[in-house]
Amino acid sequence: MFNLKQLIIILFFFFGINFTFSQLGLSHEIGVIAGPVEFRSDYGSRNDLGTNFGNSGIGIGIVHYINFAYRADCNCYSTDNFFNDHFKLRTEISWNKTKLEHLGDWVGSDNVSSDADKLRAQSGIAENFDVGMQLEYFPRSIRAFQGFGYKFAPFFSLGVHYTSNKPKASTSYGDGDVFNSNNIYSFWYEDTAFLPSIPIGQQREYPINTEARNSWSLVTSVGVRYKLSVVSDLMLDFRYQLYFSDWIDGLNHGLSFNKSNDWLLWLNFGYIYYLD
Repeated sequence: MFNLKQLIIILFFFFGINFTFSQLGLSHEIGVIAGPVEFRSDYGSRNDLGTNFGNSGIGIGIVHYINFAYRADCNCYSTDNFFNDHFKLRTEISWNKTKLEHLGDWVGSDNVSSDADKLRAQSGIAENFDVGMQLEYFPRSIRAFQGFGYKFAPFFSLGVHYTSNKPKASTSYGDGDVFNSNNIYSFWYEDTAFLPSIPIGQQREYPINTEARNSWSLVTSVGVRYKLSVVSDLMLDFRYQLYFSDWIDGLNHGLSFNKSNDWLLWLNFGYIYYLD
């Protein structure tokens, strides 16, 4: 199970910030987002197209915005300054899930080794629940966009998310126990020739761990809004999210070609409604 206690604390923290801004009379927006996710992890080979497109999943979320350009308490524009006219504060609750497999050259049909069979037999699931906040920058005037001065409003964002995850791992090799070292790729655990930080002959931490855990992540995105009506926008958003952990997928084998932390790409489509 996800660590709900910590997640609720973080949730109240982020929405507490939003509540503080709300007391200033600023307006609100709420929306939904959804779209395909590419999860880049220790499954498969990095920079391999088959892995990148094969290990894809889905993400959905609810977003809330503080709009600094407009005041809800007087139905009027706020003070005309650069920050108010070019920034919005976004709070998000989202969920994504990706089924993971070992794809690429190491499991090609021409590879008939037992290690290749072990890779082909193993699979996993990365399932993440996110709460976070991003500051969005609109190069063009938010006021002009709300007043139908133009239809498209590009934006860039940067923020931090708190992630609670519970990965899964399984194998159909041998006795079907993924925690039996005889059923997993031997170089991950038995042979440390590819792990120079560990002396040859010594075993490292078992490379599979499916315990629930929590991690922070850095989120940045580029996107665009389309003005649909006075009170609604359509949104297209392309996200890069870097986790501060390599255990988000439940696998951390430490080999040199896959030793960076887990990350994802998410192309999401959204609908935004102006509450005030």
